[in-house]
Amino acid sequence: MARRSYKIDLGCIACDELTEIGAGKSGWLVDNPNLLCAIDTHSLALANRSSILLILSWSDSNASRVMVRPELSPIEAEFISAIEWFVLDDVSVVVAGTSCGYLLVFSLRGELIHRQMIYPGRVLKLRVRGTKKDLIQDTSSEEFCVIMPGVVARFDGSDIQNMLHKWFEEEYSQIWVQKPKSQDSEDFENQYVKLPYQLWNIGKYGTCADAALTGIMPPPLLENQLIFHSFTLSYSAFILGQSSQRYYCAVAVGEDAVISAYRLSEDKGRSLVGELLSKVVPAAFSTVASFSKLIWRSEQTSPKKSPKKSEEKPQPFARASPLTCFKDHPRKGEKLTLSPSGTLAAITDSLGRILLLDTQALVVVRLWKGYRDASCLFMEMLVNKDTTSSSSNHYEPVKSDYCLCLAIHAPRKGIIEIWQMRTGPRLRTIPCAKGSKMLQPTYRVGASTSSAPYVPLEVFFLNGDSGVISVLSRTLDS
Repeated sequence: MARRSYKIDLGCIACDELTEIGAGKSGWLVDNPNLLCAIDTHSLALANRSSILLILSWSDSNASRVMVRPELSPIEAEFISAIEWFVLDDVSVVVAGTSCGYLLVFSLRGELIHRQMIYPGRVLKLRVRGTKKDLIQDTSSEEFCVIMPGVVARFDGSDIQNMLHKWFEEEYSQIWVQKPKSQDSEDFENQYVKLPYQLWNIGKYGTCADAALTGIMPPPLLENQLIFHSFTLSYSAFILGQSSQRYYCAVAVGEDAVISAYRLSEDKGRSLVGELLSKVVPAAFSTVASFSKLIWRSEQTSPKKSPKKSEEKPQPFARASPLTCFKDHPRKGEKLTLSPSGTLAAITDSLGRILLLDTQALVVVRLWKGYRDASCLFMEMLVNKDTTSSSSNHYEPVKSDYCLCLAIHAPRKGIIEIWQMRTGPRLRTIPCAKGSKMLQPTYRVGASTSSAPYVPLEVFFLNGDSGVISVLSRTLDS
């Protein structure tokens, strides 16, 4: 009887460039805490503290390998702390976060597309997430989140998408135009248009080790609505009001609080007095300044000193209201994995336990013990293969044919376990080679869903010692 194979080999990443990343000895992929991995459906990005290696096609041994070496600050000992793919229908880029709070976007040729300061601090993780409009979700949203210790920043996916399309259009239009060889340092700093984003402080219960936005949530029941307030100063009148706000739910894990949750608002959370002062003081200052210019007109003709370039100040925080907190010393939350819909989160802690959290009710609905150093990823598997295959030989599975499962990689046990959500049984146990890492492709922004067949959520495995990339089978009887 032939032995069942639950993994399908896709290709190999072995190449000479891997030695610059740290390959060459057994366990290099998992033993180095500074080694970062991010996977796309056909490409892989590996990064150490100072460089990024792009393997653009693991199935083709002759495919190009691109080594990217970002310009990092040696004074502040800046290094690469997070990487992730940002994939559109026709464009793929690699996004890197640094230990100084910068966001760097690179093309597949290693060109720097965008550079922006988010907040002073180390970038822990980059997350790309989206929800499509269907029978369950009445709205669709796509977002890019930057996770930092006690801080989360959210970019709207459309803003990044427009920036990338504009950059590639300009790049293609200037392909025959010779670019200048050198640029002034000030021009280099000002050539990137700052993308709008929202920033929240989620460190009320201590710095977080990981976090995620789980989705949109309703506003608080007893929220006070500001209708209209008017205030008159000299000949100016101001009308203030509060428009409808959108609220997000954030779940964080960390050392002080194993799990904490927050309601995030888009506004800055200022009081009425603060709103009035923010409108009145600038107007009063402008009036006084205009009179000063009339009186001291002679001073306008005197030579002015060039203003000193001020350092970039971090964006002010929007309002973050704590919802709940779970503390269980000495347990510490380590990693967080979110389901595609955002309704479930798998959390690993320092005591070898895995908690399944309902992010809407903020209740732990399942617990696994004895999984130290484990990693978790959600995946989708076929549950109605027999009934669908008998009806048609060319049947394309739809979303309802799949069930949500949780893949748990236990490296100390050398196995992968797949459990059916939420309270279903363990579907299979798969042996796993030592020195392997479990990966998952990022969400594809703007992907069309009209006529294309449904693409389930899959889990890939990279064997660092052999360089082989494989995918877990999505069927139960393979």
